[in-house]
Amino acid sequence: MQTKIVFSEKCLGYGKWHVEGPQRIKVASDILREKGYEFLEPTPASEDDLLLVHDFEYLWNVKKGLIEDTDTPAYDNIFEYARLSVGGALLASQIGGFSLMRPPGHHVGRNGAALGVYTRGFCYLNNIAIAVKKLGKQTLILDVDGHHGNGTQEVFQGDEKVTYLSLHQSPNYPGTGSKSEENTINFFLPPDAGGKLYLETLDKALQQVDFSKFGLVAVSVGFDTHLGDLASLGLVEKDFWEIGKRVASIRKPAFFVLEGGYHGEKVGLDIDSFLRGYEENK
Repeated sequence: MQTKIVFSEKCLGYGKWHVEGPQRIKVASDILREKGYEFLEPTPASEDDLLLVHDFEYLWNVKKGLIEDTDTPAYDNIFEYARLSVGGALLASQIGGFSLMRPPGHHVGRNGAALGVYTRGFCYLNNIAIAVKKLGKQTLILDVDGHHGNGTQEVFQGDEKVTYLSLHQSPNYPGTGSKSEENTINFFLPPDAGGKLYLETLDKALQQVDFSKFGLVAVSVGFDTHLGDLASLGLVEKDFWEIGKRVASIRKPAFFVLEGGYHGEKVGLDIDSFLRGYEENK
């Protein structure tokens, strides 16, 4: 059965000139509609949902626009956009879908920037972390964005219910994820490593995981690993099919939340390739 896409055009309403702008999502959504995917509309997450991960004071500061940093502006109504993006992750987690929403989330910890980093990398609320917390299941979070998810690691560090596994480019923003510790498994790769090395490293990383412990896989999917994107690991469209195949091989229910990927046409085609790799092998 084809994975459903969770999307709302409301998420296109801010940040027109930012690198994390609406065009990347608009173009990707148009491509996926043309390919026949079914789309579902999310509703905003409740504040009680947000408090599962974030402190009240941090949420208040997001509401009031007191959170601007060098790459994460305090847009008008950004709290509402971010709440809707969390709602996309929540709906995806309930149906095994793919949340095609913005803003992304994996750089945000409990109180904002995480693990000694001073910016939030285009993120306001940690979408995937909130969805995983709400489900409350033994979960493997697989983060294949090209940047390390320092916020997600911080939220779940030491949590016996969750293992966080990240493959990311180094050196690159945010400069974290150089070692594995407790329930966190980090693997880093050089810029433009290429599909062969990437997939070999992913296989090696997955071999460290006892899948019998988990009832769910939550995937932070970033397509900034595509050749020429912001965290290029030299991947091309067919490599994302292979990543989807490996997620399917875990043989657990899964859901997917978009993180990075800044070339809209490539993002749309890569999502299709990734989901076909997953669907054809599960």
